[in-house]
Amino acid sequence: MKRFLLVVTPSLVAALFAGAQFGCAGPQPTTSSNTNMAISAPTPDKAAIETELLRIENDFARVLKEHDGEAIRRLEADDIVEIIPDGSTSTKTQDITDIQAGNLSADSWEVAEAKVTVLDNDAAFVSGRTVVKGGKAKGSDGKTIDISGEYRFVDTFARRDGQWKLVATAIVKIQQPAKASTKPSPSPSPSMKASPGAKASPTTKPSPAMKPSPAIKATPASSPAKTKTPSQ
Repeated sequence: MKRFLLVVTPSLVAALFAGAQFGCAGPQPTTSSNTNMAISAPTPDKAAIETELLRIENDFARVLKEHDGEAIRRLEADDIVEIIPDGSTSTKTQDITDIQAGNLSADSWEVAEAKVTVLDNDAAFVSGRTVVKGGKAKGSDGKTIDISGEYRFVDTFARRDGQWKLVATAIVKIQQPAKASTKPSPSPSPSMKASPGAKASPTTKPSPAMKPSPAIKATPASSPAKTKTPSQ
């Protein structure tokens, strides 16, 4: 957060006092028409800022491995505001001590999904996710705890004297890291059931033989041949 300081010099106080004493005097002529012209701020080089801040973020794995406390001394501002995952705060002095003593270590420290948001030419912040594997942290009581897992972080940078300084940082642990989504393979469509076989139509019964009339003696009727309708 930028702070603005209003400085009132003794000469300005004297001038104000004189103006009050001689309020009847006419207004003084303006010496320059350009006095109140606004000076436009330089357009930030977003690409260059993004490249530099991502380099700083990705360099932390090396700093950790080589116990490079001097890099922390150069990077962190003396008045850094730092919130660590358990909700407590830390300081630049403590960070340098922990790095140099090897109190913080990890098999791998990966920065993922890092995004740089440029506010102006001298201010920006980086948000992203950190994946720590085989992470260990030794507390002041000498006990070592496992800090492996995934974290979300926000790092705020300000350019001071031409150098980017980490002025604020906050990091929280992701309690339920997102798992890689695997789409279930589509279940095979049920095999089509064979349509039930068409039932054969019942065999046509032969019509009964006609009986001869009693008056005429007819030759015995031959039994008609039975026909069988083939099954469909």
